[in-house]
Amino acid sequence: MAKKEAKTNAMRMLETAGIAYTEHTYETDDGAIDGVSVAKKCGENPDQVYKTLVTKGDDGEHYVFVIPVAMKLDLKAAARAAGVKAVAMIPQKDLLKTTGYIHGGCSPVGMKKQFKTVFDETVILYDSIMVSGGRVGVQVEVNPAELIELIQGITADIARE
Repeated sequence: MAKKEAKTNAMRMLETAGIAYTEHTYETDDGAIDGVSVAKKCGENPDQVYKTLVTKGDDGEHYVFVIPVAMKLDLKAAARAAGVKAVAMIPQKDLLKTTGYIHGGCSPVGMKKQFKTVFDETVILYDSIMVSGGRVGVQVEVNPAELIELIQGITADIARE
């Protein structure tokens, strides 16, 4: 188990909003920080562990999509859900300046700016899901309905195998 560090911005925002969460830490020394590896390290069902993806729409705005870690983002469905003609993943080098988070530690809550956020509709199947806690090596388990309400997100069918 990784050592427990100070709270992240994501955790502080959840606490301020009165949303209960459980912190899960995992070892990162092996470099395996992809979502499926994180789910295994945390002993969780990969269907209930979600990754946060940041895109830029053809309108110049950023959009955030939260999907199960073993799935891929359907860019056409994502664009429809965002209400734009097209979206594309932002370059990894732009992630920190855009969100305040680094690759592998990007949480849908606590970004520098709250972007329109769309969760894959599968979140409604679970009482709790895990998302990044805002730092590599940290996940937070939360009630998806409370998380969606906090960040004023929506749900849509946006993920594919």
